[in-house]
Amino acid sequence: MAAQQPSIPSGGGGSRDDAGDPKEERLPMPSRNPLPLSASQEAQVREVFNKRVRNLCADEIKAFAECARDRTFSIPFACRGASRAMNGCMQRHATAAEHDRAREEWFAARQQRARDRERRERRRLEQEAFHREWWGLPQRDPDDVRRDLEKLKAAERIGGRSARRPQPPPTPTDVGAADSGRGRDNR
Repeated sequence: MAAQQPSIPSGGGGSRDDAGDPKEERLPMPSRNPLPLSASQEAQVREVFNKRVRNLCADEIKAFAECARDRTFSIPFACRGASRAMNGCMQRHATAAEHDRAREEWFAARQQRARDRERRERRRLEQEAFHREWWGLPQRDPDDVRRDLEKLKAAERIGGRSARRPQPPPTPTDVGAADSGRGRDNR
């Protein structure tokens, strides 16, 4: 019943047939398929995608819900036509191009999310300061407050975490130093 996530072609570009449309030209992101997002960011993009598909198929979903109301076991039989119409609509609209539009919408909303996050964090810091003053608790270390405020100014991370550098393999001298005092037969 739910729309499946479309398979997104790997590579630099997506298949967009309306790329020349000036109304649709809102690219606040580096490319059609930018750096890979973290799992939570991809989940947010999927939420935007699913919401867009559900909005496009709202009439079919509403018709199926009306048919299924006050039914239990007979839903698959009595509402087969409405179910097929709803699923067909969702499959028609659940395309890679629609997923690209949802991703673009998510990227366009980055600045608003950053402002909202900053506003919530500032409110939290104000409430914490009031709480400390009210209960006579010592003030926070100014360096900690400064670090929290610097975190607010940091941009949202895109592309996931950077890979850790692998530790170099131990050299024979390092292994010998770790084994000093123990022979192979001493266990």
